[in-house]
Parts: sequence; structure tokens; C-alpha cells
Amino acid sequence: MVDGVEQLNAHFEALLAAGEQIEPRDWMPDGYRRMLVRQISQHAHSEIIGMQPEGSWLTRAPSLHRKASLLAKVQDEAGHGLYLYSAAETLGVSRADLLDALHSGHQRYAATFNHPALTWADTGAIAWLTDGAAVVNQAPLCHTSYGPYARAMRRVCQEEAFHVRQGYDVLWSLCQGTPEQKEMAQDAVNRWWLPAVALMFGPPDTVAGGADDRTAAMGAAVSQRSMAWGIKRHTNDELRQRFVDNVVPQAERMGVTLPDPAIRWNEERGHYDFSPIDWQLFRGALGDGSQCARQRLSHRVAAHEDGAWVREAVDAYAAQLAAASWSWRNWTTREGACHERAVRTGADAVGGVHPAAPGPGAPARGLGPRGRRRHGAGQRPRSVHPPGRDGLGVGGALRLGARRLAEREGPVLQQRRPQAVPVPRALHPVERGKRP
Repeated sequence: MVDGVEQLNAHFEALLAAGEQIEPRDWMPDGYRRMLVRQISQHAHSEIIGMQPEGSWLTRAPSLHRKASLLAKVQDEAGHGLYLYSAAETLGVSRADLLDALHSGHQRYAATFNHPALTWADTGAIAWLTDGAAVVNQAPLCHTSYGPYARAMRRVCQEEAFHVRQGYDVLWSLCQGTPEQKEMAQDAVNRWWLPAVALMFGPPDTVAGGADDRTAAMGAAVSQRSMAWGIKRHTNDELRQRFVDNVVPQAERMGVTLPDPAIRWNEERGHYDFSPIDWQLFRGALGDGSQCARQRLSHRVAAHEDGAWVREAVDAYAAQLAAASWSWRNWTTREGACHERAVRTGADAVGGVHPAAPGPGAPARGLGPRGRRRHGAGQRPRSVHPPGRDGLGVGGALRLGARRLAEREGPVLQQRRPQAVPVPRALHPVERGKRP
């Protein structure tokens, strides 16, 4: 047994070394599966929780154009969560179990969203900074070693890149407006800069990232194991540095100032320097015990409970379809067996179904002679139709007074007689020179 596991593990490592992707039917180590479930589920939870800060501004958008754009973005985030939950289900976990773990606090989401959206400019800062960090973090996952996760991330990253442009456009418009609007944009950037830089890339995995030796060692061990399995491609601090390098020139063009006085270009490193992050202070301010975190989770639990009737209706409908399908298969199997037995024994009829072979004296053209019962007049062979499918409606005759139109689906009801409703006075023709 040990030799078999070693052979499977050797084959698994050979696939990774060759750059092949692991599919759900392939053998994989338990640690690889657990790491994927943890990462994908946390990613999915972050997508659906991340709808709340921006969703609170759907009814307060400044224009119809902005409202439609924001609504489309929130819908995209919901779709991202569905993609990722589906990818996690290929690893043998249930979506219901993942949601229960989120609601009970056993699984987490990105703490970035434990931050309130106070003004309309926050929607632009969220899209520009947090979604921009998400693109930097998730673009390498399009080539991750697990196939379903990689395929889901390709669609997610395409839409997230559009969200970044949308947020940039919101902040750009505010910066080109009145001084109050520009101040609003600057305030939103000040409040969302550190959550995006610190929490969208996970804990630091190097001492240079601002962590102590113990935290950096733990983060480095997790990152090295994930990179060895091909789940991640870069360390957390490398991705964080790439994000800062991307955002600083964009902020200069927009006209906002990033709230970090230490940001400056380093010629030796070829990157922008930025201040180390106080992780202990940040975890206390935006951790799971903060008021905003409790509010986010309570809203999520309430929405899940309010939608219970939809899930119950879908399950009942699926069970009804499954029962109808079983009844149909059972009926066809039974009738097929009866027909085979009738042909084998040479019986004239089984259950009123007569054999199709014509009898003696059949005319050269047309159907064979009608079969006759032992006592009674001849009858045509009865056509075989499936019985009713457990009460499922399969259509029927239209009601009286209804008709069908060409190239239209469904009945078009036609009124049989005019309703006894007097025509409004305002609809009568008005004589000239008189007021209606």
C-alpha cells in the first residue's frame, strides 16, 4: 500500500514538473487538496462579502449611468463567487458546507471588506485599489496547477480588469470636478490605501515586508509549499510590491496623493519604496471582532436565511424531475420486456398491443387487416403512449376563447365578448367649440 501511494505521489510530482494541470479525477495528496479548498473557499467568500460595501450605494448613485455600471459590477462579483464555489465543489466539498463554515466563523474572507464605504467616492476607491490588487494577486492564478481553479480565474480576471478601469473613471471624474469632489476622492483613497496594500495580499512572508521573524517564517513556509505545488507563482511580498509599482504612476496622473510619505522611486532596486505595515494595529482595527465585520457577516447570514425558500423550491423541483425520469425509464423498460416476451412466445396481443406483422390475405398496399378480439368487432391497434408523468403538466387543449398565433409561443387569450365597462368620457370625440 505504501509503494502504491509513493507511485501515485511520484506521478503527481511528475505532472507538476512537466507543467501539466491537475484535474479533479487525478490523484492528489491530501495536503494539496486541503490547501486548495482553503484558498478557493476564502476567495469565494471574499467575492460575495465584497458585494456589500458597494451594494450599499446602488440606490444612492449620482446618475443612471453610474448606477447601471455599479449594478453590473456587483452582479459580476456574485458571479465570481459562483465560479469559485463550483471550482471548490470539484474537490469533493459541498457548497452548503462551505457557506455554513463562513456563517459560523470557521472560514474567513478578506478582511479588506471590514471597512465601511462612507461616500460615493469609496466605490471608486474600492474598484481601483482593491480590485486592482485582486488583479495583481489573481492573474498568476490563471496558470495555477489545478485546472478548474485556473479556468475560473481566467473569466474572473477579465472582469476584474474592467472593474479597475471603472473605479479609475469614477475617481478621475471626481478629481476633475469641484474642490469638494476632489477632496472626497482624496479622502476615500486615504482610507482604502492600507486595506488594499496590507490585506489583499495576505500576511508577509519576508522580514522586509514588515513582519517579525516568527510571522515571516510561518508565511514563508506556507508560500513555499504552495509554490512547490504550483498553486501560487509568487510570494505575497512580491505581489504587494508589484501592486505599489502599478498604482503610484496612476495616482500621479489622476492627481491624488497616496497616504504614504515614504513612497519614492528606488533606482537600485528598480521599485518604489513604501513604509512597513504595522500588522498588529491593522489586525485589531479590521479583524473579525470589529463592528463592521460583525455587520458584514450578519447581513450575509440574513440574506442566506431569506433565500431558503428558493433553495427548497429548487430542490423540490429537482426531486420531482428525478421521480418523473425514473417513472419514464421504469415504464419503458417494463413495456420493452413485455414486447420482447410477446415476440418470443408468438402471442397475438399483450395488454391490447397487437403485433405489427400483417396477417394472411393482406392487401398489397396499405395496412394489414385489423386484428380481432375473441368476442367483438375488430379494432385498430392501439397506439402506445407513455402514462402521465407523476402529475407533471405536459400540455393540453386550450381553453375556450383562446387561440394561437403563428410564430408565437403559448396561447393568446382572446376575449369572447366585450366587457361591460363604459368608455371614459375623455375618449369620446369632442365637438368643435365645446370643451370635453
